[in-house]
Amino acid sequence: MNVDEQTFLIKSVECLEGAGSEYANGRYNNCANRCYYACFQAAVYALASAGIRPTMQWGHGFVQAQFIGELINRQKRYPTDVRDVLERTYALRETADYEVGHVSNTQASRALRRARTFVTAIQVRGAERS
Repeated sequence: MNVDEQTFLIKSVECLEGAGSEYANGRYNNCANRCYYACFQAAVYALASAGIRPTMQWGHGFVQAQFIGELINRQKRYPTDVRDVLERTYALRETADYEVGHVSNTQASRALRRARTFVTAIQVRGAERS
């Protein structure tokens, strides 16, 4: 694992810890935002570790499509139960960041649980590689 890859995992864990803190303090919109970025950064780490890199930048669509298509469906590196986590947390982040409505306690709690499962799956796989 190189330093660049590791940086994405460190950022992912930091976002996940931030999501937990935001949830504990009742800031559910920000919790949703941090949950998505915890998953996004973890997925970038997983893709980079697998040698999959974008031609330009780590865009949301690229990361979601490649993580699901390559690392779950094709290479079977991650369990299928995390297949929809990026999409679901992205949709909730969109609500939190750009819509008039608010993220509820229940929505934030579920997003946090999914994000923890997602990041843990990637950490476990990364530890197996080391």
